[in-house]
Amino acid sequence: MSHTQQASHPVTLFTGQWADMEFEELARRAADWGYDGLEIAASGDHLDLKRADEDDDYVQSRLDILAEHGLKVWAISHHLGGQAVCDDPIDFRHQAILRDYVWGDGDPEGVRTRAAEDMKRSARVARKLGADVVVGFTGSQIWKYVAMFPPVPADVVDAGYQDFADRWNPIMDEFDAQGVKFALEVHPSEIAYDHWTTVRALEAIGHREAFGLNWDPSHMLWQGIDTVGFITDFADRIYHVDCKDTRLRPATGRAGLLGSHLPWGDPRRRWDFVSTGHGDVPWEDAFRALNHIGYDGPISIEWEDAGMDRLHGAAEAIGRIRELLWKQPEASFDAAFSQQ
Repeated sequence: MSHTQQASHPVTLFTGQWADMEFEELARRAADWGYDGLEIAASGDHLDLKRADEDDDYVQSRLDILAEHGLKVWAISHHLGGQAVCDDPIDFRHQAILRDYVWGDGDPEGVRTRAAEDMKRSARVARKLGADVVVGFTGSQIWKYVAMFPPVPADVVDAGYQDFADRWNPIMDEFDAQGVKFALEVHPSEIAYDHWTTVRALEAIGHREAFGLNWDPSHMLWQGIDTVGFITDFADRIYHVDCKDTRLRPATGRAGLLGSHLPWGDPRRRWDFVSTGHGDVPWEDAFRALNHIGYDGPISIEWEDAGMDRLHGAAEAIGRIRELLWKQPEASFDAAFSQQ
């Protein structure tokens, strides 16, 4: 669909930060707030991938809840499972975020293998739900070397990208078989966390069509990456959009970009995630760029804000986003000048 014909995007709510709330209750609230659908995370009782893969009645129960509240699903999320596919080390952090059937006995390579199978499962479940995209993470064998000291030989970095390709190509084979695409959220701790690592990750996996990107500007902004330029640089790979905002604080000469191990919301931090529209992401420029590249998928709101109640944030954010999703023109604005 060209940008001159594009209708308004559906607006969805990412459910990852709501995993403690029952799926039916969240669906009811999202409908009341005016959302068109949910980006369903494979967390809590929202979506059990193993059960969904084996039980069509369970899948139908998710669809029935959505239909009851007038909601749809265009994408599901499996960030947590994807994180364990390439990560090294695998440790207590992963045990806290993985389902028991993926963690198993905690043997690192076993966890990675089971996480990879769960990512394949996510493609099958997405197809059952009628969703075309799975949003998620990849993990990374080499993120731990980001400071490059003690010195890291180039062949170690090369091996990290090869490890990613070796582990994710078989996963993408299943995505191809299901006609589903994967959208990596470019994010610190992933194989792609900025512009150049994204370039290299796409090269490593052979630019295969199934592997694309989730545009979430919040992680780019604090790194100093051009969030709008990223859209046009990777125009053919933007498969999904998550709206999360970041607020930069004035430089004091004390607060560094890496966060200083300070908790979210601490005023000593240089930046914080905030509810959509309360930070420094240039949303209007971004949506104009998305329209320009012909992106016609959902706009999903991801709520994270240590200083705002989530019920307030989710209800307010949708209004801010809808104000920017105006109808696109059907003809050039200067076409009228040629009328005699």
